[in-house]
Amino acid sequence: MAIRVYLEDVLKKRNMTSKELCALIGITEANLSILRSGKAKGIRFGTVNKICYYLGCDVGDILKFDGNLEVDDEE
Repeated sequence: MAIRVYLEDVLKKRNMTSKELCALIGITEANLSILRSGKAKGIRFGTVNKICYYLGCDVGDILKFDGNLEVDDEE
């Protein structure tokens, strides 16, 4: 994946569990786990907004581009 997810790192820095974050942003633990693992194919801007709000971070703190082009097989 060309987009790397660093949500786990930010959660640790904020001393927050994924379960606590799920309760705050209103998504299931299973969906947050998929995001944390980097296996998510997409994420709603509203969810990113809530994550950043409750973690007091910027989008660039949790999502980073690795410089590679990923070709999507679904095109």
